[in-house]
Amino acid sequence: MIRLLADIRVLECAMLPTGDQTSRLLGDLGADVIKIERPGTGDYLRELGDRITPQNSVFHLLCNRNKRSVELDLRSDEGRKIFYELLATADVFVDGFAGDACEKLGIGYEAQRAAKPDIIYCQASGFGARGDYSQIPVHGYMMGAVAGQTPLEVSAEGVVTEVVAPEGQYFSGSIDGPLSTALYAALTTVAALRHRDQTGEGSYIDAAGADAVLANQCLDAVLAWNGERITDRRNPPPPVGLDPRKRPKYTYYQTKDAKVVLLAAIEHKFWDNFCRAVDRPDLTDVKNTTFAVDFADGGRADLLDELIPIFRSRTAAEWMDIARLYDIPLCPANSKVGTLGDAHLGAREIVHHSEHPVAGPYTSTGWPAPVSGQPFDIGRPAPSLGEHTAEILSQIGYSADEVSGLHERGIV
Repeated sequence: MIRLLADIRVLECAMLPTGDQTSRLLGDLGADVIKIERPGTGDYLRELGDRITPQNSVFHLLCNRNKRSVELDLRSDEGRKIFYELLATADVFVDGFAGDACEKLGIGYEAQRAAKPDIIYCQASGFGARGDYSQIPVHGYMMGAVAGQTPLEVSAEGVVTEVVAPEGQYFSGSIDGPLSTALYAALTTVAALRHRDQTGEGSYIDAAGADAVLANQCLDAVLAWNGERITDRRNPPPPVGLDPRKRPKYTYYQTKDAKVVLLAAIEHKFWDNFCRAVDRPDLTDVKNTTFAVDFADGGRADLLDELIPIFRSRTAAEWMDIARLYDIPLCPANSKVGTLGDAHLGAREIVHHSEHPVAGPYTSTGWPAPVSGQPFDIGRPAPSLGEHTAEILSQIGYSADEVSGLHERGIV
């Protein structure tokens, strides 16, 4: 288990991936995460998307792993009393609700800070707590829409569709808004913990999905925002969807065994290594350039056509051997399912196989930054609603009879 946050307790009030993943990341790092859920309802992520068993969607098993669940009616005085008793034992509170929902429940930041001045309050939502859109409920694609992630086009009939490979966009791939929010929120929370340990001060963190998506597109964003200030456009990176004939050194090729690899030999030294590896010195650059990186064709308009049969002459495994031997940027182009059989990813243990007590075998991502001597594992599988209520309440002094009475009154 990763134990970097083993002495940290996190309380979470969240539903759906944005808040859920924020505290999941902290739990993956060893924090004790207590998920506070509304009695009888809880986080409907359990039923969102494809389910392995009832109440166990593939998303729930990932986003709510390494947590304990307690049912608690925060709309009642008794429920709020128990919340503040739990808060006294906590270091971090993750608010995954939109707008001021926690404030309306009487557990917002100012109320928590009055009870526990050094609390680190991390709100992770789609649009954040500040700004014109702060009270609007948000789902994932909305974060990308505000952040300008996907260019759109409108047909003559008025149908709006996404442009899959928009001209001028340099970095491909859809950015996951909820997870992007969680990454920035969790990183900032860890920094806030260090700040608290040094100063004794708590923090309020306002993480927003639209902001995170935009931050993750920062290279494309700065190119767009500073377009009128650019004075030299001779060597731009190849945009997404550019004709491979215009980017032959940085594109995909089919191999002898019908797999696909990505060549990225854009530095002159790496391109020279490639030419030496395939015994084609005639393909070395004939163009004189002042740039260290060259995305173009090296002066040969037919370079792609020359490379296609070269790549088809060897298997993907043989190309990986060549890449290692000759120091060439080249890799397999895997499908999602194909990653399961990639020996490199397997060695890094980023594909994690586990056994859920109800859902059974489950495959998910592990931790993408391994810690020496602390292999990643799932210490607590995603909980059923209220699974740990009695356990958690007993830890703050409630007897079995008192817990039973709370159940009878619908408080837990």
